[in-house]
Amino acid sequence: MKKTKNKKHNKKESKTKKVIIAITIIIAIFFFFKIIQTNNEEVNEMNPIIILETNKGNIKIELDKENAPITTQNFIEYVESGFYDGLIFHRVIPGFMIQGGGFLPNGTQKTTNPPIKLESNNGLKNNKGTIAMARTPAENSATSQFFINVADNNFLNYAPGNPGYAVFGKVTEGMNVVDQIKQVQTTTRNGHQDWPTEDIIIIKAYKQ
Repeated sequence: MKKTKNKKHNKKESKTKKVIIAITIIIAIFFFFKIIQTNNEEVNEMNPIIILETNKGNIKIELDKENAPITTQNFIEYVESGFYDGLIFHRVIPGFMIQGGGFLPNGTQKTTNPPIKLESNNGLKNNKGTIAMARTPAENSATSQFFINVADNNFLNYAPGNPGYAVFGKVTEGMNVVDQIKQVQTTTRNGHQDWPTEDIIIIKAYKQ
């Protein structure tokens, strides 16, 4: 009788252990995916993603909010206001960069928000695939215009005696689109050199 009771007891104990193990695994899996979800949300919060939908294809840009907070916020404000929708890439120089964010196809320049503080001394470099703010010779003069580097443009980086240009993100998808744009034919229009002969339009810019 004792053996029978022991067997039943052992079976019951074994079944209980299996149930506990199964529940533990389920809980562990739940928290694992919860952690991943939280991390992804944190990354998205830290690194906003912007899509430039152009007539050549989409360009996906990851902004660097941590290292360029002022510039990133400025860019997002223009995006969310719809400022960039319908504008063009008006300056294209192969081996250098493609620039947009200021002009309509007819050559009209849009009125912008006030200029922002230059954040070029932030450790980010003007390497191929990065996005930076265009500006006049005055350091704190960037408004809406930006450019995407199509080469490693070290001479645009901050250095003592050289204020440089503020990088605030990078292209994560769509460099093939950037490469298409950099190859278009250009001309001089309304006094602006390197103006594409075909309109390279930003159909819509939006935050993902």
